[in-house]
Amino acid sequence: MLSIITITFNAEPYLERTIQSILAQTDQDVEYLIIDGGSKDGTLALANKYRDRVNVLVSEPDKGLYDAMNKGLHMAKGPYVWFMNAGDQIAEAEAVSKLKMLMSEGADVIYSDTIMVDEQGQSLGLRSQVTPHRLPEVMHWSKFKYGMLICHQSFVVNKAICPTYDIENLSADIDWEIICLKRAEKISLYPGILSKYLLGGISQKQHRRSLADRYKVLRKHFGWLPNLWNHAFILFRALGDKIK
Repeated sequence: MLSIITITFNAEPYLERTIQSILAQTDQDVEYLIIDGGSKDGTLALANKYRDRVNVLVSEPDKGLYDAMNKGLHMAKGPYVWFMNAGDQIAEAEAVSKLKMLMSEGADVIYSDTIMVDEQGQSLGLRSQVTPHRLPEVMHWSKFKYGMLICHQSFVVNKAICPTYDIENLSADIDWEIICLKRAEKISLYPGILSKYLLGGISQKQHRRSLADRYKVLRKHFGWLPNLWNHAFILFRALGDKIK
């Protein structure tokens, strides 16, 4: 069984599209968890509208996104976990069926490209086309030296190898993915697109701190000198993109 985890906080305008994409799956053998941070809008009413399909619904104050994600990890009963946060969507109706096939083959990490969408759900293009992050067919953790190569919503993991998130770091998702990849014995490329990702997450809203936290994460995994060179490349690449 696959556990799909949705983190919410005052997400009334976006949550339903996420739930609908799960209900649209041809294979409904999934555990669905909604971990809410104590929303004050209509998020909980919307979640309760689908209560017969939500296996776990928790709403309480937390210490931020990654604290809530840790709660979801600890509550999930399935052997694999997949984060699909409010506003994000599963991109294909056959996704769960195709994932289960890869899981049965022993994949510890399953990944794919991602469709970027705006607040109205309109496509802005594939992440590998609209960002500098090209998705390799053969994945290794060392390929993250220039940043987050795989969108979190297109990253499905065997729960047995999952670490907890560092709740103090805005780039904890990069650290989490790298650790998962380091621990994985088998990494599989999904045959298609796993998710649609809603732009505008916490790392974009607190961009400067997110960049500093990303530097700390990559220094931890690559060492201070290689990381310095890698960030020089990231800077020159960003300047080149602005000139274009």
